[in-house]
Amino acid sequence: MTLRTFLLGACSALAFAGMASAETLTIATVNNGDMIRMQKLTDDFKKKNPGIDLEWVTLEENVLRQKVTTDIATKGGQYDVLTIGTYEVPIWAKQGWLLPLDNLGSNYDVDDLLPAIRSGLTMDGKLYAAPFYGESSMVMYRKDLFDAAGLKMPDAPTWDFIADAAKKITNKDKEIYGICLRGKAGWGENMAFLTAMSNSFGARWFDEKWKPQFDQPEWKDTLTFYVNLMKEAGPPGASSNGFNENLALFQTGKCGMWIDATVAASFVSNPKESKVADKVGFALAPDKGLGKRGNWLWAWNLAIPAGSKKVESAEKFVAWATSKDYTNLVAEKEGWLNAPPGTRTSLYANADYQKAAPFAKMTLDSINAADPTKPTVKPVPYVGVQFVAIPEFQGIGTAVGQQFSAALAGQVSVDQALQSAQQLTTREMTKAGYIK
Repeated sequence: MTLRTFLLGACSALAFAGMASAETLTIATVNNGDMIRMQKLTDDFKKKNPGIDLEWVTLEENVLRQKVTTDIATKGGQYDVLTIGTYEVPIWAKQGWLLPLDNLGSNYDVDDLLPAIRSGLTMDGKLYAAPFYGESSMVMYRKDLFDAAGLKMPDAPTWDFIADAAKKITNKDKEIYGICLRGKAGWGENMAFLTAMSNSFGARWFDEKWKPQFDQPEWKDTLTFYVNLMKEAGPPGASSNGFNENLALFQTGKCGMWIDATVAASFVSNPKESKVADKVGFALAPDKGLGKRGNWLWAWNLAIPAGSKKVESAEKFVAWATSKDYTNLVAEKEGWLNAPPGTRTSLYANADYQKAAPFAKMTLDSINAADPTKPTVKPVPYVGVQFVAIPEFQGIGTAVGQQFSAALAGQVSVDQALQSAQQLTTREMTKAGYIK
């Protein structure tokens, strides 16, 4: 054998060994703009980790949730990295379905994660998912309508101020409605808003013994206030409106105020999409003076299922996609306005981001005002701000949402809706074994 033949053979063997050692991570993710952007930027990850290939399974939110839940519950092992919401993390961690993220690297800086977001992803002091982007909710309002009515929006308004202002800026003849709020039934639609609102009114889903609380005066105050406000100052057909419908109403100039996700701030202030882009102001979600604001807390996160056989590679990917370096990469390629919001303290200390996103401070303040471990005025046995982090909540929350949507539509009274909510929730919680 010649030296050349030997060297060629050795090189081929090394190349083969390199190919054989490459791992392919299967990543299940949601089909939204931020996640699509991440896929486009993964050349950066591959350069830094040449031994790891990526395979994407990109799905619409409801389909993603169904497939990922089925796979992880049956220990199918189909995915190595999951995109999951704040709702799933504590439930799945408790079930032992997720691995703690103990090895994200020395420069990951877990302490830079916003405390409110981090706490919802932590159990027994361990982080079980890394946030890709986060959001709360806040008031978006028309400054021109407020000026014309002689009103000034406080940075931290009360519900009474919101109701009074909504009535004063309503002009139904011109199809301008003082306030737009979610009415479409669903645990993630009207109940996300109403649960967060109820927290500020002193209400709670359950007491410490898991007894439903819809028969208590705080819930009656919440639902009565909401229904009356929407009847007086809301758009017609509000019981059919969710996030997208209200966004369209606001962007076309038909809403004086809209209380919804902070992620909408960039949509309503974008002149390419919004007719009122130069007239929008922002304020914290309202309160009733009880120490809790009516804002929620949500994040899309990356997690590693306990069934993954490629944990080390999966940790490298999760660390890359949720790091400060990734934020800088997005800013370099796409501009600071497109940096994933709501996860890191350092982003909100960045002057370039503050300049690009005038709503940055209000978003940060809204996120910081929410505490998933103490979401209500009174003690509760659950974690979650606009949801209850138990597996049964999706079904119960949607059923209650249907009752409250019917009350908004005038099909049932507030008292009837609350009575039905109490009965169905008590039945399901008894069946599930929470109530003895």
